[in-house]
Amino acid sequence: MTTNRQILLKRRPVGEPTPADFELAERPVPEPADGEVLVRILYLSLDPYMRGRMSDAKSYSASIPVGGVIVGRTVSRVVASRAPGFAPGDLAFGDTGWREYAAMPAAALRKLDPPPSPPSLALGVLGMPGMTAYVGLLDIGQPRAGETVVVSAATGAGGGVGGQIARLMGCRVVGIAGGPDKCRYAVESLGFDACVDHRAADLAGALAAACPKGIDVYFENVGGSVAEAVWPLLNDFARVPVCGLIAQYNDAAPRPGPSLRFVLTRRLMVRGFIVSDHAARAADFERDMAAWVRAGKVRFREDVV
Repeated sequence: MTTNRQILLKRRPVGEPTPADFELAERPVPEPADGEVLVRILYLSLDPYMRGRMSDAKSYSASIPVGGVIVGRTVSRVVASRAPGFAPGDLAFGDTGWREYAAMPAAALRKLDPPPSPPSLALGVLGMPGMTAYVGLLDIGQPRAGETVVVSAATGAGGGVGGQIARLMGCRVVGIAGGPDKCRYAVESLGFDACVDHRAADLAGALAAACPKGIDVYFENVGGSVAEAVWPLLNDFARVPVCGLIAQYNDAAPRPGPSLRFVLTRRLMVRGFIVSDHAARAADFERDMAAWVRAGKVRFREDVV
């Protein structure tokens, strides 16, 4: 335990990131100072927000400096501790970034006690993606029984959970995903009422057919052409939680967006949100999501490399 491999930002990506934008560096394993904990990373969550942090554009959080460690939330095991509350062998959650070892202030880590099984769930359905779906759908989307809820990126970590929560609220849920396999998974495994392939030749027509009563809540994860197909179908007083715009993160220049005329004429509520603004809801999320997962009401799938 002498070498600590890290992934650094070598240069800011223009368009889609390439391997040349990153650097694999080797550093000594750090020694924890008083009040710190040395952890070995076991699981790293790969999330869309990381692309925005590689840019130097003004945003809700600081950019990764060139030469800095790529950010990322992780589950790790405590190797050494110089802080009360942590002992070697404990599992911890924190934002340690893309590296094998990290010396972190104890206040920056959360002990997983008891840890979920598998521990990686703390990064998925029981972690930030799950809570993002929870607060975005319930607090901003405010779905009511009988309404139609459309979720883009429907089989992703956030979209899949958001759609299932909408079903628990008694809504008709229509997903939008890429390809027949993902659409089949959304319907057969996640319980969506329908799912539309965003690669279809006539996305707008297919979506209209799947939403004959229009759309009351649109959980926005994608933007781009998917959003353009959704907006004309929004009903009066529809709610649009804007979680992400993953189709646009690699754009080198802004693209035209949906007409703001819909916001005015249909009195829409369109609200962007960041999950960290809703920390007060963490206990409610953890209680409800754990119960839904145990009862089999919310299903999930992990891709582990």
